[in-house]
Amino acid sequence: MIKTMAIVAVAGLSLAGCANNTYQQNEALRGGALGAGTGAIIGGLLGGGRGALAGAAVGGATGATVAGVNAAPPPPGYYAPPPPRYYEPPPPECYVETPRGPRPC
Repeated sequence: MIKTMAIVAVAGLSLAGCANNTYQQNEALRGGALGAGTGAIIGGLLGGGRGALAGAAVGGATGATVAGVNAAPPPPGYYAPPPPRYYEPPPPECYVETPRGPRPC
C-alpha cells in the first residue's frame, strides 16, 4: 500500500512540473511519449526485451525532436476592444466665485 502511494505521489509530482510549459514544449513531450510507446511496441515485437528498450529510446528521441520542431504556435488570444464611449465628457469650464455664487468666466 505504501509503495503504491509513493508511486502515485512521484508520478503526480513529476507531472506537476509540466504545468508552465510552452506550447512547443508540450508538443515535444507528446511526440516523445507517442514515439517511445510506438518504438517500444515495434521493438518488442521484432527484438524482444532489448529491442523494446532500443525502440523506446529511438522512438522517443525522434518523436520529441520532430514534434518539438514542427509545432506551430497557438493562435493569439482574442482581446475585445474597449467599450465605446457613449458621450463625450463636458468641456472644462471656468467659474469665478462671487458673493452670489459661482458664475462662468
